[in-house]
Amino acid sequence: MKKIEAIIKPFKLDEVKQALAREGVEGMTVSEVRGFGRQGGHSHVYRGAQYSVDFVPKIKIELLVEDERATVCAEVIEKAGRTGGIGDGKIFISPVDDIIRVRTGEHCRNAI
Repeated sequence: MKKIEAIIKPFKLDEVKQALAREGVEGMTVSEVRGFGRQGGHSHVYRGAQYSVDFVPKIKIELLVEDERATVCAEVIEKAGRTGGIGDGKIFISPVDDIIRVRTGEHCRNAI
């Protein structure tokens, strides 16, 4: 099993979600997060004073898939989440040793 974590721009969430659904992904966890990378935040002017926003709002998507589907799902996220501009995000793929469904105690694939 693989865990895919993707950080994307908030307005791309619906496109990514729909693209993953077409690929057969049935579940995911979505969190609102803030961070910065090379883009380094941005500046705003409020009532004539300029101030810096160091952390940019992003969306973090987490999903678990079988090993053989991880590359395809990552490519789907990459394509649907891309704007071509700076700050489009990152995708991380990690191995998962075990999954346990709390309600039933099922493990691995049965727990997804």
